[in-house]
Amino acid sequence: MNSTPATTLDDMVRHAFAGTRGRVTAQAPLGARTWFRVGGPAEWLFQPRDADDLAGMLQRLSPELPVIALGACSNVIIRDGGLDGIVVRMARGFADIAVEADGLVVGSACLDATVAEHAAQAGLAGLEFLAGIPGSIGGAVRMNAGAYGADIASVLDWAEIVTRDGNMVRLGNAALRFGYRRSGLPEGAMVVRARLRGMPASPADIAVRIGDIRTAREQSQPVRARTGGSTFRNPEPEVSARKAWELIDQAGCRGLRQGDAQVSEKHCNFLINLGNATAHDLETLGDAVRQRVAQHSGVQLHWEIKRLGRTQGARA
Repeated sequence: MNSTPATTLDDMVRHAFAGTRGRVTAQAPLGARTWFRVGGPAEWLFQPRDADDLAGMLQRLSPELPVIALGACSNVIIRDGGLDGIVVRMARGFADIAVEADGLVVGSACLDATVAEHAAQAGLAGLEFLAGIPGSIGGAVRMNAGAYGADIASVLDWAEIVTRDGNMVRLGNAALRFGYRRSGLPEGAMVVRARLRGMPASPADIAVRIGDIRTAREQSQPVRARTGGSTFRNPEPEVSARKAWELIDQAGCRGLRQGDAQVSEKHCNFLINLGNATAHDLETLGDAVRQRVAQHSGVQLHWEIKRLGRTQGARA
């Protein structure tokens, strides 16, 4: 075969996209896609048609080029300088839900709340907690999302992933090595499907439980604000018996502001964008909170929200 090797960055990217069936956009704005409504563009945004389309692109993509998956962008701050390389966003081809006798097989782009609703309609209990988690299943698996007494680790049978080199693999629960707000997904792997267990129960009873969770969330969290979910992980019990929000409150950070970024008055483990905050404002405010908590209690809080990309003006 007589072909010219891909030598420049653009050549390598275009080679990776050759033959793809999904949508490719250069310099794609990302801020409007995030729950915080902040952040710069993706150098390249790829929305694959399906898992085969994603795998093919990754097989052709040079290993030196950065690639990252974004889901519903509910728990992420994309920095003002944007993201280099390729951003993969799962869309319609990853949103199927199949109901089985004792569980659901769901695509990674399915919203957590939508999965909870389907489980209720199918009379499958145990997945109600998903109604209280913003975001999509792919992100929920990656970070072992949890709320209201349950987490992904307690209900997941297996996840299908596409590895960084384009291989499709099914991993069982044990292989994912779940911990508190983390999983052992291989570096660069992307979740495409997962099977979640459920237990037969009355759809009406499940619906009541989902309603209770939504009411509790509405009452305790700034769900109507531009926010990104819990900002910091709760400390390990041996470090502190207090939750992150308690440590933040006791350090006097409730309502603290940096520009248009604010620590929520309603739930102080949430940062909110009052309207014109930048990613820099939000991240600076979060670091100020961490510093104040450390000075007040000696506890080092760790970010739960992912911060991705370049600061404004930083070189690629």
